[in-house]
Amino acid sequence: MNKGELVDAVADKAGITKKQADAVLTAATEAIIEAVSKGDKVTLVGFGTFERRDRKAREGRNPKTNEKMEIPATRVPAFSAGKLFKEKVVGEKVTTV
Repeated sequence: MNKGELVDAVADKAGITKKQADAVLTAATEAIIEAVSKGDKVTLVGFGTFERRDRKAREGRNPKTNEKMEIPATRVPAFSAGKLFKEKVVGEKVTTV
């Protein structure tokens, strides 16, 4: 599902126009991005938690030359699914071919 399809689904479920749904979705994602970039944790009960995590500097290897190299410390966004979200995903049956 891409953003356009998500906007359509939100508009249908909320009974609002696609333009309104797009504005709400855009505002929500911007608010989450701003909060996480400041170091705040955003928790949506039942859905999950967005947070910023710090990765320590570490040693790695260049795959082409196999040379050792230092990978610098960095910050990354992280998402942890909530209980309701996990239960819904686990409840779906997986079919193998």
